[in-house]
Amino acid sequence: MTDAMWAVLAPLMPVRDLRKGGRPRKWGDRLILDSIFYVLRSGCPWRMMPRDLAPPDAAHRWFTTWRKNGTWDAIHDELRRQVRVAAGREPEPTAAVLDAQSIKSSEGGECRGFDMGKKTTGRYLELSDLVSS
Repeated sequence: MTDAMWAVLAPLMPVRDLRKGGRPRKWGDRLILDSIFYVLRSGCPWRMMPRDLAPPDAAHRWFTTWRKNGTWDAIHDELRRQVRVAAGREPEPTAAVLDAQSIKSSEGGECRGFDMGKKTTGRYLELSDLVSS
């Protein structure tokens, strides 16, 4: 991660509450983010990360913790706001577009139909089907 990228992400990282105690952290947020981004970019398993990054168990633990406590969502939302403002748009989107996915299938049932746009018969997934899988 470059210094410019870190300058954008550093203020978005959660601040540790020292009053709760605990051991001092061995690895900083920047090294953890470098480790997570390496796995995401390379597609390698966590256990095959290079040794110069944070240990795989620590990187994965922080990735999961930040996913559960909403840190990734907050980072995503803030980066989206910054990109929209830089493009001269309002910080928050005012509309969204949802699309449907059709899948060719021989299975019957109430989800079966014909997609005129794609000229195909198949099973249509609902948004709830996509979210639960």
